Amino acid sequence: MTETASRPTLEAVAARAGVSRATVSRVVNGGDGVREPLAERVRRAVEELGYVPNQAARSLVTKRHDAVAVVVAEPETRVFADPFFALQLRGISKELTAHDSQLVLLLTEGRDDHARVGRYLAGGHVDGALVFSLHLDDPLPGLIRRAGVPTVFGGRPGWSDDTASGAADPAVVYVDSDNRGGAREAVRHLVGLGRTRIGHITGALDQTSAVDRLDGFRDVMVDADPRLIVESDFTPAGGERAMRELLDRCPDLDAVFAANDLTASGALRVLRERGLRVPDDVALVGFDDMLPVAEQTEPPLTTVRQDIEEMGRLMARLLLRGLDGQGAEAGVGGAPRSVILPTTLVRRASA
Repeated sequence: MTETASRPTLEAVAARAGVSRATVSRVVNGGDGVREPLAERVRRAVEELGYVPNQAARSLVTKRHDAVAVVVAEPETRVFADPFFALQLRGISKELTAHDSQLVLLLTEGRDDHARVGRYLAGGHVDGALVFSLHLDDPLPGLIRRAGVPTVFGGRPGWSDDTASGAADPAVVYVDSDNRGGAREAVRHLVGLGRTRIGHITGALDQTSAVDRLDGFRDVMVDADPRLIVESDFTPAGGERAMRELLDRCPDLDAVFAANDLTASGALRVLRERGLRVPDDVALVGFDDMLPVAEQTEPPLTTVRQDIEEMGRLMARLLLRGLDGQGAEAGVGGAPRSVILPTTLVRRASA
């Protein structure tokens, strides 16, 4: 007898529980109308027999696949090298697991992958999508809209703003941190230390998080010398390149706000190479508070904390509640609203 043939059937569960097949189907698929004593008998029979519902048949009844696509608009090498993505994926995975939903990870190595992701989402394989690390010229949002898949974005998508009014489109749901406010707090801290020549190493400026952090820097350093701002890409190597450029441009700078902790770690290596003491000669502040990075640098990194794992959990929670048309975060008609989480400055030895 094959493994498939030996699997317990819906009929076997019904016989064990002493109820009809239809009653078992309603209980297994989360339907209403079954008295609790009967439902408990069905659940006990399911456990005793080791019954596993046929997902294809279940989807026909519930119109749900119990699967969510997680789309990361970055190449594989970046995703698995950056602890930010690991933290966000962990939060998403915990929330989906708690709701018995599968995570389907989709990465975009290049432009050809966007069409593949669009086809997959349009194919009816998942109930919704969680999408993060978008770039401003990314075609994914358009492909997702055409696929008609409920979606929650990680980070404020810049294309969601109305170009005429500047207001965010309420139909676009996202979870983000207060990037601009966190950047302001970081730079004010440096100013409070008496630093006057403060440089900023940005993230990739085709991402709204980097733009918002740059705006926060400029909110405080209104008359900053343009030479004190260098664009980078959120990576340690990018931080090294940008730090060298900053020091070549402005060798007398006395502080740096880096757009994330990985960038700050690269900047720190260059400062050490140049014989500059941190924080005595140059104070340094990062952003993220990723403990594997911030606590392992020498000196440990002062940084802006955002709860990355909680961002992932909230993304998944908003999507699932939106699919159910409920939730405390729901807006008009049960549609979920976007959430912006607060940030906190964590003071360590680098500033």
